[in-house]
Amino acid sequence: MRGASGLELVGAARAADFLYRGRMSEGIVLPAVARGTLLAKPERLARLEQALPQIRAALAGERDAVAIQATLACLLWETFAQASWCGFYRRVGERTLAVGPYQGTMGCLRIDFDRGVCGAAARTREAQLVPDVSRFPGHIACDDRTRSELVVPVVVGGELRAVLDLDSTHLDAFDPAEAERLAALMADAFAGATF
Repeated sequence: MRGASGLELVGAARAADFLYRGRMSEGIVLPAVARGTLLAKPERLARLEQALPQIRAALAGERDAVAIQATLACLLWETFAQASWCGFYRRVGERTLAVGPYQGTMGCLRIDFDRGVCGAAARTREAQLVPDVSRFPGHIACDDRTRSELVVPVVVGGELRAVLDLDSTHLDAFDPAEAERLAALMADAFAGATF
């Protein structure tokens, strides 16, 4: 910085360091929260509200469905600290989903529409909010540590294209307000996407 004093340079370096430490490597700025932390519902919703404009900005102009899925999986993983799995299952057949871009532990490779929470979301085209997966008939245990799940369908042009799946090792880790905001994000993010 031409003409800057030593004190100004130190201040600028500290500000840059603060921004760097607060910034997620994926491109959004959120307060640091340890993976696996279950924040109180109001804090989780505030965190999601803070992340949404940044996520929308990161996706602005992108039309490739895989690029959108990969970016969303990454940025939602940073947003939902309580998630043990965050990603997509893509529709690859009449009644079959296959794992897509995700963050977390190993996912199931294929899921039939007749099985599990993801299958229910695909079949009904409605978000599935499951506070306790042990009480969901036919739950598929891709990771037996999963305790709760939220699945949001991705419907484009009237056709189911994928589902967004969020799992947590905590009971009741997701709520209707989060489901509602994620449904709106999926509609916006995939409008005009090429699959």
